[in-house]
Amino acid sequence: MKRILIVEDDLDIQELLDAYLRDAGYDTVLASDGVEALDRFHEAPFDLALLDVMLPKIDGFGVCELIRRESRLPVIMLTALDGEAEQLRGFDLEIDDYIVKPFSMPILLRKVAAVLRRVGGGIGVSHVIRYRGLTLDPDMMEARLEGRPLELTAREFELLRAFISSPGRVFTREVLLAKIWGYDFFGDERVVDSHIKNLRRKLGVDYIETVRGVGYRAAKENP
Repeated sequence: MKRILIVEDDLDIQELLDAYLRDAGYDTVLASDGVEALDRFHEAPFDLALLDVMLPKIDGFGVCELIRRESRLPVIMLTALDGEAEQLRGFDLEIDDYIVKPFSMPILLRKVAAVLRRVGGGIGVSHVIRYRGLTLDPDMMEARLEGRPLELTAREFELLRAFISSPGRVFTREVLLAKIWGYDFFGDERVVDSHIKNLRRKLGVDYIETVRGVGYRAAKENP
């Protein structure tokens, strides 16, 4: 399992990153400022760091510079700073990618996987997911039901993936919006209902249960 260091001082974003990456099969360690980030970095090896730029105590550029003195650890910077000068400064520190907030969680996951593939050794989440006749290949973005290809949109695929990766877990609309649409989404929560309705229609079998007053889930498979 790949270990990712998440360095983010906004606790809401930190929590979302942690939940999303853990659901995707990664092991995560959290830090809320630059000093804590360096402490965690020295405690154990990591496969990748997600590094916010605007951090207390030592900013992300400073943390990256200190890491680079000791390691070639892959680094993806996450920041609201979208200027060319900031991006160039990051790449001058030999970061692997620079992602401007707000960002899509599914796109972030793809970028993490791409960086890990690029540095070698593969990724820990490349396995196919199977559930009651459904087969999902996250790397190829392919879904099949009893061997039949399903034509799903990216968000339908991510919704289905969330449900069948954690059978029995109830997902609220708020959690699904954060995981699939991104933490910056401010639209109507009913967009989730619309996508699930379309997903159910394409599946033809109601794998997704409505938990009245709470949200949705895929039922646990019978032992």
